Amino acid sequence: MVFFSESLGIPSLRVLAQKLLELLFHYEIEKEPLLFHVFSNAGVMLYRYVLELLQTHRRFCRLRVVGTIFDSGPGDSNLLGALRALAAVLGHRPAVLRLLLLVAFALVAVLFHVLLAPLTALFHTHFYDRLLDAASRWPELYLYSRADEVVLARDVERMVEARLAHRVVVRSVDFVSSAHVSHLRDYPTYYTSLCVNFMRSCVHC
Repeated sequence: MVFFSESLGIPSLRVLAQKLLELLFHYEIEKEPLLFHVFSNAGVMLYRYVLELLQTHRRFCRLRVVGTIFDSGPGDSNLLGALRALAAVLGHRPAVLRLLLLVAFALVAVLFHVLLAPLTALFHTHFYDRLLDAASRWPELYLYSRADEVVLARDVERMVEARLAHRVVVRSVDFVSSAHVSHLRDYPTYYTSLCVNFMRSCVHC
């Protein structure tokens, strides 16, 4: 549902993003360094609203963000990848039901993209485009794989180039063979060391 509401320009994740940031104050850790670890496009959609709140909400402007890790994202519009992700989620459902849901999803997605995208573009910026020009300047680490069939490596690499052009400190690692959000599972030691070292460098810089 999130993917459809975002396509329609309905900021359904904005409330969730605000609740997430308010938790920092609830647990009285708002003065601690804050590092985001964002997974796939659903996480990026949420992160987009977190960024907006950090820039526009008086209470959240005081938070000290030191960096962001992106795992398997962000990706630009990719219908085939979305179908593969949905197929994985529906993996244990009966085959006929799975096929019907995939066909229905594809039809609705095409309808949204062809008919509604030009209209929503007038008042709503796609999350990928929003991140290309995000005002944030803290360091970013992109963990991705050319074997990912859901989020294409070229989308992540284009984002890396755009962020570098904005003079953001960026590091990217291509795991080459791991599937979507499977880098930690396939390379636990390497993945952990990348994240820990990045976190340390962000906190101490």
